[in-house]
Amino acid sequence: MSEQTTKTSERQSLVQRVLSVRFADLMVVFLLCVLVGLVLAVFRVDPADLWVDFFQTVGEAWASFFDSIGASLRWALRYFFLGAVIVLPIWLAVHLIRAFTRR
Repeated sequence: MSEQTTKTSERQSLVQRVLSVRFADLMVVFLLCVLVGLVLAVFRVDPADLWVDFFQTVGEAWASFFDSIGASLRWALRYFFLGAVIVLPIWLAVHLIRAFTRR
C-alpha cells in the first residue's frame, strides 16, 4: 500500500505541482517582498513610477545608488584625514622611539 501511495504522489500533474504551495513558501515570498521594498525605499523609488516608466525609474535608482556611494566615500575620507592628523604623528613618534631604543 505504501508503494502505491508513493507512485501516486510521483504522478502528480503539472497543475497539482504548481498549486501545491506551502505556508513556509508564502512567508519567504512575503519577507522577500518587504526586504526589496525597504531597499527600494532607501533609494526613494516610488512603486507608481515603476509601473509608469520602469527603465527611467531604475536608472534614477541606479544614479541615486552611486550618489550614495560617493557621499559615503567623501564622508569616510574626511574623517580619515581628520583622524590621521592626530594618529600619524603619534605613531611616527612611537615608531622612532622604538627604533632608537632597540639595539
